[in-house]
Amino acid sequence: MPASEPTIIASSIGFTGLGLGPMDWEAGPIYRLAAEYAGATTAPRLCIIDTAEGDNPSSLTAMYAAFGRRGFVVSHLALFPQPNVADIEAFLCAQDVIWVAGGSVANLLALWRLHGLRDALHRAWQSGVVLCGVSAGSLCWFVGGTTDSFGARLRPVHDGLGFLPYSNSPHHDAEEQRRPAITALVAAGELPDCYATDNGSAVVFRGSRFDEAVAEREGAQAWLLRRDDAGAVVETALPTRILPPWPRGERF
Repeated sequence: MPASEPTIIASSIGFTGLGLGPMDWEAGPIYRLAAEYAGATTAPRLCIIDTAEGDNPSSLTAMYAAFGRRGFVVSHLALFPQPNVADIEAFLCAQDVIWVAGGSVANLLALWRLHGLRDALHRAWQSGVVLCGVSAGSLCWFVGGTTDSFGARLRPVHDGLGFLPYSNSPHHDAEEQRRPAITALVAAGELPDCYATDNGSAVVFRGSRFDEAVAEREGAQAWLLRRDDAGAVVETALPTRILPPWPRGERF
């Protein structure tokens, strides 16, 4: 059953380490929430898009394992060296959840446009597939934000997909440049009002309307940055719901 409204979950949440190696992961409660929004609580179909990491085989293998442990039916869309499916739009529209990994948002956006993913993802979103992701996979759905795609110094991104008419700041509390960089851009009118997430938190949109902020741990916060009539930016903490834990090893 598809989501009752077009849904996007934009996060600064990755995976939980199981302690057996640097890429030995388990999916936490944010991914269960995505499946619930999709109305898919038994063997939900989840597609990984890892364009921002160049379809890294090691990362894809680790993500398959993390989602498979939880009972997702996992697939992925690769663009390197060529698309791995013949009909991208039909493939994406057949999912319950599309999860976009982090990495270079600049490279991700360029490749997606080249391969026509904007329209395919928009069709999937409108048809009830829940779109979600972390870092670059969060920022991509918005008008823009800040990125380290071009080097260590953060630079603005203005050419996001624009499904959501705001800007976005992932890792808002965890990277020194994030908060001042996005604040300056919103203050200057270079980017629209911003939804920001600390590491461990996410914001959920139904259509283009903010629905709720959630977190996988206490202390992780989501924020709204708004430019007032005087050109000052007011940052407001959003009420952030702590998701119930997903016990280790529990599956759909």
